[in-house]
Amino acid sequence: MTQNVKKALAALCSAEYKKQRIDNGEFDMTEALRGVPKKLRRLPMLEAMLDAEKPILWEDDLFGFHRCNKKTPSYVDANGKRIRSNGGNVTPNYAGAIGKGFDAVLEEIDAKIARFADDEDRVEFLETMKQYVAAVYRISDRYRHAAEEAGNTRLAEALGRVPRQAATSYYEACVFFKIITYTLRCASYYHMTIGRFDQYMYPYYQSDREKGISREELLEITELFFISLNVDGDLYIGMQQGDNGQSMVLGGYDKHGNSMYNELSFVCMDAAEELSLIDPKINLRVNKTTPDEIYEYGTRLTKQGLGFPQYCNDDIAVPYLLSIGYEEDEAWDYTVAACWEYIVPNCAFDVPNRATMNFPLMVNNAIHATLENAKDFSEVMEAAKAEIAQECDRLRAFWSPLQNPATINRNYGYLSLFTDGCIEKGLDLSMGGAKYYNYGCHGAGIATAADALEAVRTVVFEEKSVTPSELLAALDADFVGYESLQNRLLSCPKMGNNVDTVDTIAGELMGAFDASLNRKPNDKFGGVWRAGTGSALEYIQSAKRCPATADGRRAGEAYGCSFSPAITTRLNGPLSVIRSFTKFDLKRIANGGPLTLEVHDTVFRNEEGEKKVAQLVKAFVMLGGHQLQINSINRERLLDAQEHPENYPNLIVRVWGWSGYFCELDRVYQDHVIQRTEFTV
Repeated sequence: MTQNVKKALAALCSAEYKKQRIDNGEFDMTEALRGVPKKLRRLPMLEAMLDAEKPILWEDDLFGFHRCNKKTPSYVDANGKRIRSNGGNVTPNYAGAIGKGFDAVLEEIDAKIARFADDEDRVEFLETMKQYVAAVYRISDRYRHAAEEAGNTRLAEALGRVPRQAATSYYEACVFFKIITYTLRCASYYHMTIGRFDQYMYPYYQSDREKGISREELLEITELFFISLNVDGDLYIGMQQGDNGQSMVLGGYDKHGNSMYNELSFVCMDAAEELSLIDPKINLRVNKTTPDEIYEYGTRLTKQGLGFPQYCNDDIAVPYLLSIGYEEDEAWDYTVAACWEYIVPNCAFDVPNRATMNFPLMVNNAIHATLENAKDFSEVMEAAKAEIAQECDRLRAFWSPLQNPATINRNYGYLSLFTDGCIEKGLDLSMGGAKYYNYGCHGAGIATAADALEAVRTVVFEEKSVTPSELLAALDADFVGYESLQNRLLSCPKMGNNVDTVDTIAGELMGAFDASLNRKPNDKFGGVWRAGTGSALEYIQSAKRCPATADGRRAGEAYGCSFSPAITTRLNGPLSVIRSFTKFDLKRIANGGPLTLEVHDTVFRNEEGEKKVAQLVKAFVMLGGHQLQINSINRERLLDAQEHPENYPNLIVRVWGWSGYFCELDRVYQDHVIQRTEFTV
């Protein structure tokens, strides 16, 4: 770590820069926007935000573009609702803008204005795009002047070129990227993912290397750039710091099987390891041919307690995306959303977390409806699958723009500038400018649902030790007065221990989800639905809505996080978990949602332990797993952090699809992480 990096890291950790921020209240623009059509409101909001920004530069700051105002503009709509955020979970086309500069983009827009001269709506949209660029130019010029006044010649010279012209170096490309992400966030777009940084930035990196610039100098630039990405994380409008969408995908393979890892891939991993910051969150694309070196590199990051990298298996993700209807080149170019949902960059406006399938609730409904009259277990199983099918129909109807027009936001404005097709068609991102408009549906509590059915199969139909009416009474009573029965249910086979009967049940539930949702139309510009194994925060929220379940779980108790065992399951070991969760053909249900494993931090204290973890990851991929994330944790340390948070300001854990500072999490999420099984491999 160079002295420049140490100084910047110290400045970040001191948080002194926060004192330069302005507490601007709600930044209310209700009156200013009165009479302005909804589709045009985003432009004056961004203009007002950028005009109100005061350039903030640290000493020798290579990047700048740090938020000054604590809140972005908002307004109160006709229903009394305050409107600020404007969607996300997409990967903008950074490469397109960085590779040609905004002056060239303006020329393209002018050409399209001439082409659509007789179409007032398209011309209006394109003229608005020009005004967005003008607003970006103004704030960029102000930062350039501030850099000049501060004697920061390197940044000033870069801003003399970008964003107007194409970047000519790796450093300029990083500055351009920072301008894009800063202005997008000022426009209230959230979950703007970084995407395949080592692919679209590599030409600039490689050019610099050919000019004689050393790897060490480019590593320093990368580390300073990473530090800059962490500056405004506390201003994100989501749950906690860390849940801010800055996911970076590295490596992967092309359609011919060639590795896409390059020197920049390893520079990014080295930077993340050395800095130990929550952003950017590293995702590694792997497959069955991935060499051990990659897994060992990834394990070194896990060892730092960062909660990443997350591993994404190309052997599963690409076939799934092709089956949904993405074109081949775009499927092979996939990246991830803010957490883990598979998305394609540049040209899509997918909503990968539109809805959630509450598996335990559907199973619970089926058990209550059929158990007393069921002749055998197969009738209960079929009822569960029917509940899933009906719920999929309900979700599809609820989120259909034809029945629920509120699901269409007719003004995405500035983000359209970075989405292929919008300028070409003269259409806003939300109105058909993009190529793909698919919806994703999470699948919360798969293990709990399978465990519940397995318990019914075991105690009611196989052992006949419990009558249907007795089991239903126990569920209705939330096991109060039925504690011995609850203990028996808790001792039944559970998903995660490589037991075929329960794992097969889980596969049938996922198969029903696949058949009832995947590729079904969502009524939005030809879009379709995608089924997945994730849960996001629904392992808490959906669980609150679910009564007691037949696996012995009490009403409201949390599910396992995403595609993971129930948190009360006594597990045999990590390999048994992996075997349970890779029996189903995950190419059928890969909207996203990782298996999450907690490994005790003592495992990483020697090289042998690190290699065991690396081989565990490799086994997951070889067995057909789709996504995996590993937490390096220590339960005693987490408990102490709850009692003495002042001693652990930088303690990081993986929450669901993102890493955050443990002491800033809501208590319910802290407790869930602590409850998860720690493996010693």
